[in-house]
Amino acid sequence: MKITAILPAYNEEVSIGSVVLHAMQHVDEVLVIDDGSTDRTAEVAKLAGAQVIRHPKNMGKGMALKTGFECVERNGAKVIVTMDSDGQHDPEDIQKLTAPIIKGEADIVNGSRYIGGNGKNTPIYRRIGQNLLDSATNINCGLHITDTQSGFRAFARHTLPAFRFESKGLAIESEMLSDAAKAGLTIKEVEIGVRYDVDGSSENPVSHGFKVMTQVLHDMELNRPLYYFTVPGLVFATTGIFLGLSFLRDFYNGGSLSVGPTMLMIMLTLIGSFMVFTGIILHSMSRLINEGKNVKKADKKTFQVSHAIKKVKSNVGRESS
Repeated sequence: MKITAILPAYNEEVSIGSVVLHAMQHVDEVLVIDDGSTDRTAEVAKLAGAQVIRHPKNMGKGMALKTGFECVERNGAKVIVTMDSDGQHDPEDIQKLTAPIIKGEADIVNGSRYIGGNGKNTPIYRRIGQNLLDSATNINCGLHITDTQSGFRAFARHTLPAFRFESKGLAIESEMLSDAAKAGLTIKEVEIGVRYDVDGSSENPVSHGFKVMTQVLHDMELNRPLYYFTVPGLVFATTGIFLGLSFLRDFYNGGSLSVGPTMLMIMLTLIGSFMVFTGIILHSMSRLINEGKNVKKADKKTFQVSHAIKKVKSNVGRESS
């Protein structure tokens, strides 16, 4: 079963050579996507034995993975491994990720730094941000992944059509989980190690986290409208009603109504109510759309089976005659 490793790389000339050499011990082919590097990343990767595809300019990790997956669709690989090229991931873990796919136990295997309470070496600021992104991504996808931002994953070949690759940057990790969940793919997690004594992402972690969270919330608007609209709307409406009751009590006891707080109460109640009903309506529309898709799939399968039966009957009739 041919295994190809995809390594997105941007200015990683220091680490790319050793990562490629180490990865080649566990896969059949290493594909490095040089995402517009201004150093010798591409040259070093080629010398180490990798196939290199270069982007003319930096387009982001999401676009690098898209290029890599498009290439893999043509090279016949049955299992695809994605990993970072900065040296944080240990290529020795590749076998852990590919084994469940080779055995047919999973469609996608996610390398997790936090299974079983691990990840104690993770810097505290990273872990706080990670928890927020994990929670938001899992709510959006309906999954229970312990490390949603892991770039160390393995994919069976048949999963490739499921991915949109709309996110150009680092939010691609969350987007791919969302796409996998929509496609009903089986996702398994295995424990991996990670090094923090090497330079990681070139992007500021705060900026990175904000961009990923923005993308996840955008997806949640379409995938989980009850969480995106209805839950915040209930909070706003409840706050407005509570303030209104408090104002009425004060007014009943002889107090006066202030214009500012009264207007705030009315706005919170109206906006909250609007968000609640918007979420409910969008949720209903989403269910109808999904049910329509399922009906189309069922009709297509029925047509294919019916066509196959007719073909068999036709062949039997010809043989009998």
